Amino acid sequence: MQTITRALARGLSALAAALAFGSVHAQAQAPDAAAPDVLVKNVTMEVVDLIAKDKDIQAGSRAKLIELIEAKVLPNFNFSAMTALAMGQSWNKTTPEQKKRLVEEFRTLLVRTYASALAAFAGQKFDFRPLRAKPADTDVTVNVRVIQPGAQPVGIDYSMEKTSNGWKVYDVMVGGVSLVANYRTEFTNVVRDSGVDGLIKNLQTKNRSGAAQPPAEKK
Repeated sequence: MQTITRALARGLSALAAALAFGSVHAQAQAPDAAAPDVLVKNVTMEVVDLIAKDKDIQAGSRAKLIELIEAKVLPNFNFSAMTALAMGQSWNKTTPEQKKRLVEEFRTLLVRTYASALAAFAGQKFDFRPLRAKPADTDVTVNVRVIQPGAQPVGIDYSMEKTSNGWKVYDVMVGGVSLVANYRTEFTNVVRDSGVDGLIKNLQTKNRSGAAQPPAEKK
């Protein structure tokens, strides 16, 4: 049985992994391209094509993979919202400069986790479920199932909100476990012990060492 740590690692990288290795179940009719579930599918198909054509990525180039994630995947995430949610009440106690640095470091952390976890999804398929939402909804959940040979599918839920710049992901849940909430526990502990600047240094250290992994499961 997977631990929360492994589940969150998979959840965080699920979209990027789908971009590299996934298969999308197309709908019979052509839906609105601006819809959140269609956005995920369209990005997926574009990146599948780019990866298939990139010999460096096929050969294992981490730098080219990160470059692709930066260009095609991350624009669909709201890192300011994700960082604010992960910080919880501590977010309101930070200065504008601290907010900027926290968002930058958290973003780097998530990018590296994407790149580090992609290999674990090689050969797996992804089933994008029909969107259950009303046309006027501005906050929806896009459901994805990771199809694993010989095992039960793993449910991945992307919380998305409609912004002035289109639909953006602000949280990822694996089996009901929130990525943001999991980081909030770690962030709260670090801020309590070392302050906001201590958290920034903590994130910088992780990013420099390449140890961009979700926090360990709490027992």
